[in-house]
Amino acid sequence: MTQTKEVELANEPKGLRIGSQLFRSRLLMGSGRFESFELMAAAIAASGAEVVTFAVRRERLYDSSGRNLLDFLDLQKLKLLPNTSGAYDAATAVRLARMGREILRSLEVAADNWVKLEVLGDSRTLLPDPIETLRATELLAAEGFEVLCYTSDDPILARRLKAAGAVSVMPAGSPIGSGLGVLNPHNLQTIVADLKATDPSFPVIVDAGIGTASDAALALELGADAVLLNSAVARAGDPVGMARAMRLGVEAGIAARAAGRMGKSKFASASSPEIGLLTSPVGVGAGRAEAVGKVKEN
Repeated sequence: MTQTKEVELANEPKGLRIGSQLFRSRLLMGSGRFESFELMAAAIAASGAEVVTFAVRRERLYDSSGRNLLDFLDLQKLKLLPNTSGAYDAATAVRLARMGREILRSLEVAADNWVKLEVLGDSRTLLPDPIETLRATELLAAEGFEVLCYTSDDPILARRLKAAGAVSVMPAGSPIGSGLGVLNPHNLQTIVADLKATDPSFPVIVDAGIGTASDAALALELGADAVLLNSAVARAGDPVGMARAMRLGVEAGIAARAAGRMGKSKFASASSPEIGLLTSPVGVGAGRAEAVGKVKEN
């Protein structure tokens, strides 16, 4: 990236910095679950995403015909983000991260030392293992990786992961692939407030659980800097159409947050002033009768 472009992005209100990388889009896309690589490529293009994650494990990179997923991604426009999907302990996650780094180096891309860290506790809930996730973050950060860390919506763990060296903390809105949206808005807001207290630019990215465009918009309105999603698009009736909707949802969410929503009230508040009304809101019937009487007199 040229120095001129970097300065331009840094000064742009919608710019997003993740570690050493700068982006305009606040939507990150996964590359799995699509019916074909062609459909995946079309959906990613429609989403406007600049970052695409891929599972490092070899069987995830090839389809039944032996075609490589990476051949369908425009590496001139997209930043590839390896993820450690399938790891259930820190040692495996570190090994997969190193493999991902080698894949990026073989492609001669600019950023080859970043990784989306995912260390699961079990295959049923797909919830992250907090102990192994923290351990893997420490190990990878010590090796010079820029770690984008998938985690639960636990504010305490989020603080620990940042302290361990993560360049982004990625709390789940709800379980992976559930489509339930942001189940705990309070915890998400707490995480955002905690992690940005001394570092306002630290990126918090909602990862997992987004089901539709309104979920993405809400995540941004609650303070998240971006969302990463996959199933919501890949499993939609029209993946390309949903990708486009997600792009608009993210844009709406960040715009609404910047504009500032109105305060909430338990009671109604008329949007039109009562001054100058022909009749009083109280005793409208009496007012009408009086008006009719005056017409008859005339």
